[in-house]
Amino acid sequence: MKKIGFIGAGNMAGALMKGLLAAKLYRPQDMLASDVVPAQLKKVQKAYQVEGLRDNRALVRAVPTIVLAVKPQIIDEVLAEIRPEVSKEKLFISIAAGVPLARLEGGLGSDARVVRVMPNTPALVGKGMAVIVRGKKATPKDERLTLTLFRGVGEALAVKDEALLDPVTGLSGSGPAYVYLFAEALITGGTQEGLPPRVATQLTVQTLEGAVAMLKETGKSPKELRDMVTSPGGTTLAGLAQLQARHFHETVVAAVHAATRRSKELGQK
Repeated sequence: MKKIGFIGAGNMAGALMKGLLAAKLYRPQDMLASDVVPAQLKKVQKAYQVEGLRDNRALVRAVPTIVLAVKPQIIDEVLAEIRPEVSKEKLFISIAAGVPLARLEGGLGSDARVVRVMPNTPALVGKGMAVIVRGKKATPKDERLTLTLFRGVGEALAVKDEALLDPVTGLSGSGPAYVYLFAEALITGGTQEGLPPRVATQLTVQTLEGAVAMLKETGKSPKELRDMVTSPGGTTLAGLAQLQARHFHETVVAAVHAATRRSKELGQK
């Protein structure tokens, strides 16, 4: 791989750096990073031994592949800043939530090769899920490169319809937070029933990990697995009845809908 640069050195950028180094796709000297927050830039420099820059334009000039890892609220400002350095030889990979290809291409100019990605935070531990879609000038080779990058920190797939990235955001982008909230509730329930917090936490984490493994390895649907553990008149049925009475299923569906709607809003100027 040739050199790669990250405009924005937050958690997701750091996860990508860590994963790419672990997968031996890049060496530390092949990575550059910039960030408006000096402390954040120093953090990734220390953690991954990458070169840090304060000048975004200098970073774009120095590398053929640029990851735009900034917040959607400032993306237009960043695009305008680096536009003079854009050329057909540069590939821009955006992970700015909700920002559509048209807006990215409009800000970078008609020559820009752009790939838009929706990753999620489990990339921090190499268990991420990313969905990508390429812009008008991006090539199949650009798509393959982007898939390779994000498979270094989990799984990745490509879609052709950009409209799918909003529900992707609502589900896998925001989904880890829903799982964490559920985990908090399990831990609270366990402690209220008398378990020590440490024990309740261990039980929760292992239960979630085991449930995910069953989903991945058995090939059975969530409903089939749920039915396997639900005996008539048993404890699981009693617990599920409470979740259903409080509209658990509908609430989770509503959460995905709300996050999808917010993703669309963020994509608007």
